[in-house]
Amino acid sequence: MSALPLPREFYLGDPAEVARDLLGKILVRVIDGHRLSCKIVEVEAYYGPEDPASRARKGGDLRRVMFGGVGIALIYGIHRQWLLNIVAHEEGKPGAVLIRSGEPLEGVELMKKFRGIDDPHLLTSGPGRLTKAMNIDKRLHGKPVYVMDYGLWIEKGEKVPSKLIERSHRIGVSEDLPIPLRFYVRDNAYVSRK
Repeated sequence: MSALPLPREFYLGDPAEVARDLLGKILVRVIDGHRLSCKIVEVEAYYGPEDPASRARKGGDLRRVMFGGVGIALIYGIHRQWLLNIVAHEEGKPGAVLIRSGEPLEGVELMKKFRGIDDPHLLTSGPGRLTKAMNIDKRLHGKPVYVMDYGLWIEKGEKVPSKLIERSHRIGVSEDLPIPLRFYVRDNAYVSRK
């Protein structure tokens, strides 16, 4: 299984629309010639400073990256785990999409080794589990995911029909926007929470 990365333009749009469109796409990580991949099954959209849960509300590097070019990996640590976001927004507006969960496709044995567990359903169901299983950390922060140069990219995959996409409020945020910005594939065993 191999294809070209999604083009940079894919990430140019409203974060909620990009988030929904990322469902079914393939997250790829290549380490020392070994390919690991997951079908993206759960995501959350984040906006700019008006979004109470957004990293763009704070100063520093995360805000700068969110305001920058689209298709860039935005990686930060929370609770001793790395979280992978992809910068996605309309021109002149910040935004990003958190990759919450994936369904393992390739490199499962290596993912198990990185996670130190055997249960395939616990490998990548949740943003911290996903990054640990795919060995994604701060070294990839600020790198484009629309090229293969850095060993992290997203491929086309499949389009998930609208009737199979569920929405809810984002998980673990103390203050949220009124609209549900979490999207996930209904009945997928790798979604972190139903």
